[in-house]
Amino acid sequence: MIRSNAALSFIPADAAGSLAAMVGRTAVRALYAELALHPKPGLVSPLDSGSHDDMDMGTFLRSLFALRGYFRAIAAAGAAGEDFATLRDFGIAAERRMLAATGGINTHRGAVFGIGFLGAAAGWRMRRGLTLRGAALGGTVAELWGAGILAAAPQAPVSHGGRAVERYGVRGARQEAAEGFPTLFTLALPALDGALTDGADPERALVQTLFTLMAELEDTNLLHRGGPAGLAFVRGEARRFLDRGGVFRADWREEALALHRACIARRLSPGGSADMLAAAHFVHALREGWA
Repeated sequence: MIRSNAALSFIPADAAGSLAAMVGRTAVRALYAELALHPKPGLVSPLDSGSHDDMDMGTFLRSLFALRGYFRAIAAAGAAGEDFATLRDFGIAAERRMLAATGGINTHRGAVFGIGFLGAAAGWRMRRGLTLRGAALGGTVAELWGAGILAAAPQAPVSHGGRAVERYGVRGARQEAAEGFPTLFTLALPALDGALTDGADPERALVQTLFTLMAELEDTNLLHRGGPAGLAFVRGEARRFLDRGGVFRADWREEALALHRACIARRLSPGGSADMLAAAHFVHALREGWA
């Protein structure tokens, strides 16, 4: 339960602005780290465009440049205690800037939504001197804005992920956010923390986390592109990768590249897992820099 304002110790407004800027920089760095990571089966990376004909690394970099002020602004809005409607309007404006920068290509819609609300929650908690440990950020999103997230009508046109949710009855990004991002805090972050604890360097830890997500997540992008069969294929291959030792095997990179090529052949791209990976990087980095 979030404490009432009377029990909180507010950070001065000038310091809150610096904290919001830090949240913004952390978000952009997380998205760049996800983009630069490779091999990522079917996804855009410095290696190639994966299963995507309409975008490459340059497209993502243009998108990131367009979004660089958004994450700082939404963290500041969260710090100020703005309501769901205000945060939603920040996100809509950011998505328009993204689409203008990419020529209409959706590169970071998932991050605008997910990391946007997590960034707002970080701003809210940091302004009040509260911890970011555990699932605190997710709990803040759920308590302050969860009802608004569920009640809001989907923006038109409906995204590929939204159509997959409607067709297959799986969990979507809105439900995940409204419930406090349970997949992020019970699956992705423990996988990242565990890999680092077991001695993986940051690159291998991120790959291990990505494959953990691919093995478990009902990825709506995979459902959109390949239906249940495509989702089952990626989940099964990711599970086999992990069961054989994951990134702690000497030949892990060759195995990951083999799945990358298989995903390209099938036009599959686990974009939902990539979004969750970036969110995990973001929250992990924030935790390291805040009590």
